[in-house]
Amino acid sequence: MKLYMISLGCAKNQVDSEMILGIFKKKVEITSQVEEADLIIINTCAFIESAKKESIDTILSVADQKKETAKLVVCGCLSQRYKKELVSLMPEVDRFIGIDEYGNIKKILKNVMDSSFPISDLSFLNRVYSTPDYMRYVKISEGCMNRCAFCAIPLIRGELKSRPIEDIEQEVRMHVSDGVYEINLISQDTTKYGYDIYHKLSLVDLLSKLVQIEGDFKIRLLYLYPDIVTDELIDFIKNNPKVMPYFDIPIQHSEDKILNKMFRRGNKEFMLSLFSKIKKEIPQAILRTTFIVGFPYEEETDMDALIEFIRMVQFDRLGAFTFSLEEGTKACTYPNDIPESVKQQRYDRLMQVQQEIMLEKNAKKVGSILEDVFVVGYDEESYMYVARSNDYAPDEIDGCIYVASTEELKLGQRIKVKVLDYDAYSLIGQNV
Repeated sequence: MKLYMISLGCAKNQVDSEMILGIFKKKVEITSQVEEADLIIINTCAFIESAKKESIDTILSVADQKKETAKLVVCGCLSQRYKKELVSLMPEVDRFIGIDEYGNIKKILKNVMDSSFPISDLSFLNRVYSTPDYMRYVKISEGCMNRCAFCAIPLIRGELKSRPIEDIEQEVRMHVSDGVYEINLISQDTTKYGYDIYHKLSLVDLLSKLVQIEGDFKIRLLYLYPDIVTDELIDFIKNNPKVMPYFDIPIQHSEDKILNKMFRRGNKEFMLSLFSKIKKEIPQAILRTTFIVGFPYEEETDMDALIEFIRMVQFDRLGAFTFSLEEGTKACTYPNDIPESVKQQRYDRLMQVQQEIMLEKNAKKVGSILEDVFVVGYDEESYMYVARSNDYAPDEIDGCIYVASTEELKLGQRIKVKVLDYDAYSLIGQNV
């Protein structure tokens, strides 16, 4: 039997896809050609409107391409949120599987295939990895306790459900023993880890266990909520070199008026203090954030203040979205009268300022030697290797390092790079 899979959306969804592939491990042939597949699984995203559209377009496109006898299964966020509607709207799909059905996915897929074909149980320890050998994503919890006015994630993924420390430790030990260098801990709200099962913020407890694992590896934390980036966490990262000093803290906006409407905790003064504290305690720390522009009630004066805020903080990494109305969220009750063209203008303005900041930051790195850079690919157009350091997360926001080398380099190889040039999102250098 041949299996074809598409995984859409975030790294958390990617982990789910890897586990779903894992239940078929060594029992089916995974194909890259949809026309060859006997079973097709599409893991969908439904976080914002554009993600829903991408998911639906992908389903329809695959349905047109697949052979007549192939079974088409759709899982993930779109299935979880709109299963009842989709069943009648998309008869070409043989089965929609909601996230809350993953515990029973083995039986469901056997029924879809109408076969006694052997399938394993779903497990974090049994995955077919879509990441390179030097890195892994480790999902430490599911769901979210926050109720941000713009966000549909709790409606889709439910309440916070943390994995026990022992389970996560076992998984990380396995990755490290396999030679993995970069461990990326992910969840909807990583700072809230453990609150549901240990009744307290337990991220530092988890990290304390993980840094004791013997081996040459680093841990990156992704998705931290600002008001629970505690002094204890900052101090732990400062004093434990196995945890990258990388602070991914999406704050969504700077202005108290907008933050209040977003139902976000913390305020502008607090966030300025937080980022200042991080840089004071860990000067080499990387500050990354995400903003939403065009949220209801946002005025040009709010945008002016947001621009001034990012000039003050000088973020090392910054992403932004234009506001997208998501049904079922509190923001649906707000006046949504900001035209899309205005949202886009504000987005463009924000990103232009961030590019200017990054050009200034990157210019200062020319001539420096970057330690512990790891090769992640090769660019055929420039004839240069593509690399990252601890300062760059494995996604599209952070950019990369282009490296010229007189010797052949291997994927995952760690090297030193002398910075020779730059642009807003990339550094260009020579292997030394």
